[in-house]
Amino acid sequence: MNDPRPFRRGPDAVVSGPAKVDVRRMPQVLQRITALALRYPARLVLAITCSLGSAVASLALPRLFGAAVDQAQALLSAGAAHAAEARAALWSTAILVIAASVVRGALTMFSGYLGEYVSQQVAQDLRLKYFQQLQRLSFGFHDRIHSGDLITRGMLDLEGARVFIQNGLMQALTLVMLLSFASYMMLSTDLVMGLIGLAFVPVAGAALGRMGFLLRIAWLRIQELMAILTLTMEENLQGTRLVRAFAAKRFEMAKFDRASIDALNHAYKRIVLRCRGVSTMTVSFYGSMGLLLWYGGHRVVDGTMTVGRVTEFLAYMSLMQTPIRQVAMIFNSAARATSAGGRLFEVMDLDSEITDAPRAVPLKPTKGVLRFENVGFSYGDGARALSNISFEVRPGRTLGIVGSPGSGKSTIANLAPRFYDVSEGAITIDGRDIRDVTLASLRAYVGLVQQEAFLFDSSIGHNIAYADPWAAEAQIVGAARTAQIHDHIAALPAAYETRVGERGVALSGGQRQRMSIARGVAPEPGVMIFDDSAAAIDAVTERRVRDALARATKAKATIIIAHRLSSLMHADEILVLDAGRIVERGTHIGLVALGGVYAGLYEMQTRTATLDERARHPEDA
Repeated sequence: MNDPRPFRRGPDAVVSGPAKVDVRRMPQVLQRITALALRYPARLVLAITCSLGSAVASLALPRLFGAAVDQAQALLSAGAAHAAEARAALWSTAILVIAASVVRGALTMFSGYLGEYVSQQVAQDLRLKYFQQLQRLSFGFHDRIHSGDLITRGMLDLEGARVFIQNGLMQALTLVMLLSFASYMMLSTDLVMGLIGLAFVPVAGAALGRMGFLLRIAWLRIQELMAILTLTMEENLQGTRLVRAFAAKRFEMAKFDRASIDALNHAYKRIVLRCRGVSTMTVSFYGSMGLLLWYGGHRVVDGTMTVGRVTEFLAYMSLMQTPIRQVAMIFNSAARATSAGGRLFEVMDLDSEITDAPRAVPLKPTKGVLRFENVGFSYGDGARALSNISFEVRPGRTLGIVGSPGSGKSTIANLAPRFYDVSEGAITIDGRDIRDVTLASLRAYVGLVQQEAFLFDSSIGHNIAYADPWAAEAQIVGAARTAQIHDHIAALPAAYETRVGERGVALSGGQRQRMSIARGVAPEPGVMIFDDSAAAIDAVTERRVRDALARATKAKATIIIAHRLSSLMHADEILVLDAGRIVERGTHIGLVALGGVYAGLYEMQTRTATLDERARHPEDA
């Protein structure tokens, strides 16, 4: 990875100190971007050919200008007998100058178009690979890095890498061609004049080299600050209702303003660096041109050089003026590409912690028995979440899991579909370790309905059928009926075609949870895990949902994780967790009779329910 700092969430995770630059990685990043462009050899070769043709046409102009000056001088000094010949030669040279200029312009246009085409194709390839990589990386990775930073890398950083092909690679090829041929022509024509004309190269090269390195640091810092801006805006938009509820607009504006000013200040630093480099380069360039004019003028006076020859050298210098000015843009583009591309490849080069084993096979359950065998698990920070967890759940049986927040309930739910790998022990289905089966087949068999009911900004029908887009309408409606949401959907003007809005904003919390339950039930997985999926549903509706789920999952292995004991009292076995360990297990009646942790929870919830009922009906008290 380009940056050894670990991924962490929050603004301080994105930028936790001065940017560090690995100089050895800079050419490697540019090589990788160039290699991506080489995947389109035909258009790239054609673009380079056009650039070469443009350079050749440009290099013809100084000779033509020099010849035109000498012809004009000859015309002035020629007698009446030779005036017509000199005038005809001058016209011929003028026509050749126009033709060369037209050819140069046309070839430059085609070269630019083809270069832009290749760069956009590379961007498309990078975009798809980057998004595919985000889908492949494990939950552990997404736990450590903020989505705002990932969005910045996939958009701004990717664009920075793409632009290098058009504004860096193609321009550099044209520049090298022009400088090489122009230098050769100047040195081969007159060595001393050529050396004077190229005297600016060492000075400009040193200034641009320093500018490029410092721009690399500046661009890296800017990209990181842009990630903070994206993060700040994303969180504000997602939490806009919370911001309005607490009248925190001023605070949010100040936070965004600080991040924006910081990014602006570093953008100014980048501009200053670029202007210094350009100024040094320009002064040295015009200094060489001035010396060339001084020396050439003396040669003309001495009669050892014609005015046309001096004009030719000055034309070569003028020809190089535009490419030389583009050097700053090339260095700026390369600096941005190394920082942006480095951040992009940093994510793309990561290996997923959760992948298919080399000899993984599709899961082919027979009995469908899910078993945890002495499972232990620790997250990346070393905190132990589970210790010595063992249980078994068979088709037609229901396992309930209860415990205080942080006791490890959701961790069990995330381990079963292998969102994380166990640290100790094993999880098996029909005796086969889930690490030995393909992830796609495992997650198709193990269905998880989470407490956070995320919905896509699409129709209700598409959200329910997300796991199986080709599900029949009857299957979608059946899942909605099981989740006790069908009647509400049917009453909507567009029924199942109704859009739910971003993150399901058009639905209440309980409706979103029932939609999530319907989505989990629709593909009919073999193992169903409900992770506190009814927390936002009222008690009456929850009872109806529970009864419907009991009928829908009577032939499946079912795990219900809940805080409300009413959600799992009917389970065949209940596990009570505390600090990642099983402290009690048994049926509801047995655990109440035991008088332990579960009994205490049951008594507290029963008492609370009784007090709530009396508060609603004081006349019955």
